[in-house]
Amino acid sequence: MPENIASTEQTYTGSQATNFSGQSTWLLGYFTKERLTEPPHSEWYVKGYDKYRVDTNVVNKLTDVSRNSITIKIVMGTWCPDSRREVPRFMRILDYWEYPEDKITFIGVDDEKKSPVGEYENLDIERVPTFIFYVNNVEAGRIIENPVTSLEMDMVKIIKRNE
Repeated sequence: MPENIASTEQTYTGSQATNFSGQSTWLLGYFTKERLTEPPHSEWYVKGYDKYRVDTNVVNKLTDVSRNSITIKIVMGTWCPDSRREVPRFMRILDYWEYPEDKITFIGVDDEKKSPVGEYENLDIERVPTFIFYVNNVEAGRIIENPVTSLEMDMVKIIKRNE
């Protein structure tokens, strides 16, 4: 299918439109959160981050949990509407929890869920976004595509059961 008609999924900013299904906008491989706060991704990231209201009652259940042993991988596609919805929300939750940014790894994938990252095949990614939680470098759980209950509740369940 020609790229210009592959998707009608667009974000509008004034008179401009960004077609995030276009390969030129994709973030592939490792990248930092800062890339999401820069155009064109800031169109959806900042809006989603600012609009999301964290369920503080749920996240506050993690106040006594040490962040030292926890690392998180976020596998996402900037072309994917689910990733563009859930990742800003997830980052808002992590910021509320004061989770250190240097313990988060972002991995961007293409629309076939492939990424030019050496370890990527071992992650067994089928859907995005996938949030992978590690405790002491051992996978503790995942939130895949959409949370079961809520991002906050699913996160608390994964982290608390592995304390």
